Order: sequence, then structure tokens, then C-alpha cells
Amino acid sequence: MREIDAIQIQKVVKELFIEANYFLSSDVLEKLKSYKQIEISEIGKDMLCRIVENAELAADKQIAICQDTGMSVIFVEIGQEVHVIGGNLTEAINEGVRQAYKDGYLRKSVVEDPLNRKNTGDNTPAIIHYDIVPGENIKIQVMPKGFGSENMSAIKMLKPSDGVEGVIDFVLETVKNAGSNPCPPIIIGIGIGGTMEKAALLSKKSLLRPLDAKNSNPFYAELEELLLSKVNNLGIGPQGLGGITTALGVNIESFPTHIAGLPVAINITCHASRHKETKL
Repeated sequence: MREIDAIQIQKVVKELFIEANYFLSSDVLEKLKSYKQIEISEIGKDMLCRIVENAELAADKQIAICQDTGMSVIFVEIGQEVHVIGGNLTEAINEGVRQAYKDGYLRKSVVEDPLNRKNTGDNTPAIIHYDIVPGENIKIQVMPKGFGSENMSAIKMLKPSDGVEGVIDFVLETVKNAGSNPCPPIIIGIGIGGTMEKAALLSKKSLLRPLDAKNSNPFYAELEELLLSKVNNLGIGPQGLGGITTALGVNIESFPTHIAGLPVAINITCHASRHKETKL
């Protein structure tokens, strides 16, 4: 049985959230640069140039890419041969978030009650998803999730007879309704199958997959490409000002479901798609 000290987890979480907010993931930055070369709208091209410049300035000056430094979302894979010592795992993660948002000068955006709206003052509590896996390691993936894009997400319980066309129509409808609100170009995470909550979780987790890594299932890999093409043909463009760069990528994750159901969840993130990970 391997032992990992809670203080080590706390330090790692702090570092990951600061890095995620300062440094845009290389896969996203490269996609932005590649679309900048093919964008046909001059305004759209100019917006992409400004977005890339903003990301480069943030990295150079080590400041937040966006003022909305998000609600802290963490996916934790815990090896069943690991024992956390020296403290509570959830408390260690929240303390890491707390220190990251204080020492990294990141905006604290969490309110302690969804209706009473009093700010917690430290961006906690985090949203933590645990998964028990074989082995003796702990994998931590962090995602500061801004709400300009989160608010544009959607879920729908389709009928099995709706099939692939129903999924495509739902995605296009959701993106059209979102318009400029999620600060396009966006990345679209799609969860298909399971139950209502499972589909939502899949859609969020899919956003952690690098844009240059396609779905391992050829059927879903082709559907990702088809959806990306259809979304970019909507003409919304960078910042909603027109063009062919409405989305940088579409990531789909699927799961078995009931014979009577076809749950589909769409989780949208803006061009500042921030995520970092490490394994202890």
C-alpha cells in the first residue's frame, strides 16, 4: 500500500490551478493559430490574432488569461493501492484551491448559496469528481470553468428513435442559441448515454481531452469531425462577429444506456479552455 501525504496533494492542486489560469494549453493555442491562417472573415481573423496575443501576454506576464478564473472543477483518479495520510483528501484539495486563488491573484467567483449569493471569498468549495482505479497512483486533472460558456450548456433526453440526426440537431440548436455568449471560438464537449447525470459528467470530462486526440471509436471520431464542420458553417465566428471559426473542436464521450433512452449533454467552453493534470 503506497502512502501519499495530503500536504503534497494540496501543493499540487495549488500549482495546477495557477498554471491552468496563466498558461493556455498548447493544443488550444495551436488550434487558434491554425484557424487564424484559414479564417475568411477579416474581423474574425483580427479577433483570433487578439485572442492569441492575449494568451501569449498572460503567459509572459504570468497573469490570468481571462478575468473569469472559473469555478474549480477537479477529476481525481485514485489507485486502490493508495492511502492518503496526514489529512482529509477533499480538505487538501479545497485548501490547494484556496491558496491558488489567493496567491495567484485569481478572481474568486463562488457564492456559498445559489440564491442568497454571498461570496465564499476563496473560490471554494471545488467541484470534485472521484474515480477509483487500479494501481498505486493518484491522477489529478483540474479545470477552471468559466460561466459565460457554462451557462450556454444544455442537456436533453432524446428518444432512441431520434438517433444520430437528433444528436446533430440538438448540438446545432444549442450552439446557435448560444451565439456570441460563450466567447467563441468554443470547444464543445458532448456526453451521450448513461443517465441524465452521467451524460452531463461525460460532457464535462470530454473537455479534458486534447484537441489533437480523436475519439478511439471511429464512429464517434467521424461524428466529431462532422459536427465540427456543421458548427463552423453556422457563420457565428470569433466572438460572434462572423466567420468560419465558431468552434475549435468537438469532443464526444459515450456510455451504455437504457433501451428506452438517449441522454445527450452538451458542455461548452470558451477559447480559454483551461486544464492541467499530473500524476502522483
